[in-house]
Amino acid sequence: MKQKIPFLVVSDCDGNLFELPPYLMTGMSLMTPLVPGPSDIIELPFGSNLYMLSGRYPIGFDPRTKLFTEITEYEGNPLYAASAFMAPAYMQLLRSAYGTYPKAPRLPFYSYSALGWMRGKFYVSGIRVDDDERQDLCHVDLGLIQKKAQESVKKFKTNRLVRHLVDNCVCKYGCPAARNFVLGRWEAPLPTSPSCNSGCIGCISKQPETSGVVSSQNRITFVPTPEEVIEIAVYHLTHAPRPVVSFGQGCEGEPLMCGELLEESIKAIRKQTDRGIINLNTNGSKPEIVKRLCEAGLDSIRVSLNSARHTLYDKYYKPRNYSFFDCIESLRIIRRFKRWSSVNYFIFPGITDSRMEIDGLSSLIKDVHINMIQTRNLNMDPEWYINELGYNLNNTECCGLTAWLTRIRTDFPWIKIGYFNPPREEMKQKHYEFSSL
Repeated sequence: MKQKIPFLVVSDCDGNLFELPPYLMTGMSLMTPLVPGPSDIIELPFGSNLYMLSGRYPIGFDPRTKLFTEITEYEGNPLYAASAFMAPAYMQLLRSAYGTYPKAPRLPFYSYSALGWMRGKFYVSGIRVDDDERQDLCHVDLGLIQKKAQESVKKFKTNRLVRHLVDNCVCKYGCPAARNFVLGRWEAPLPTSPSCNSGCIGCISKQPETSGVVSSQNRITFVPTPEEVIEIAVYHLTHAPRPVVSFGQGCEGEPLMCGELLEESIKAIRKQTDRGIINLNTNGSKPEIVKRLCEAGLDSIRVSLNSARHTLYDKYYKPRNYSFFDCIESLRIIRRFKRWSSVNYFIFPGITDSRMEIDGLSSLIKDVHINMIQTRNLNMDPEWYINELGYNLNNTECCGLTAWLTRIRTDFPWIKIGYFNPPREEMKQKHYEFSSL
């Protein structure tokens, strides 16, 4: 009989990964272990990373006993859980199943997808949600990127923002968006703000020493001038195919903290070119500034939410001098201007697909009529997240993320579900009801 479910993948103490038959691949929804169905697994996407989970032991399904089993050793040696960090454009369906040893360190800021091995290949519990290949690693030529990065520095000799994108984002962190900028294609980043008015527990650019977790990347240390922003943006919009330029990046705080800079820059950019999309990735905390940016020529906005319920939002974002309802008002403003609105929605199996969260998201969509949901796998230690939210572990009324996708597409057929900020060409498709461009 042809094997349908992969075997569980585990790690030894040196980080060597191997399958452990007869245990079957096991994932978790909230804190409940589950064996993924055949339709919920795909081959490990090219460009994904594999991890040993320090201080965590694997949980696998034993087909002999029909029980989920904690596995702490193999042939007398300790075992650790393993997981995958999937490449961009993929959504996690189940996270890695594990238990945690006492005094285990917090996990770094990645998402941890269930991992298995079958017929000579790794498998994950996930699904591709965006066909756009702008960050597919198969299109990345590292030698060419380094060459183009240095050419960019020479082309924009006095532009500190270019130097930041090259030295910090391309060379140090391998940022896909910054790589595409130096290659002169698709979406280019425009980080501007060293400060933020959220205290996100999962912030990847600024963590207090007490968190026990190191930031994934360094935040920009200066505010660029309007001239530096305009120079990059105009060049990219006038030369790149399917061009998008985006304020609000992982290497900065909240761009609305630099509202005047953004407003001046957008006005000047649009005086020089009407090509492409000017996008804002934001927490949406300052609706009055969002209105001014729309008047200046902003084309699209992406507001990040971990939840459509203000109680869970507040526990994650810890907003300073703004509220969840300000974020929703920013989305309303975008729709009043008939611009493209997206929600950057953090996906967490067992919470995202819970009845209460689905009801909250449905109410939000009906209220602000967004164009798109960009699914993002939550990048932080799952148990840390659950504990910070004070989430009720008895709340197990979940439909599964595949069913969640089906429900959103059925109830709100105009909504695009994807991963990336779309270019102008895609926004114009009538299916998405975008009428201003």
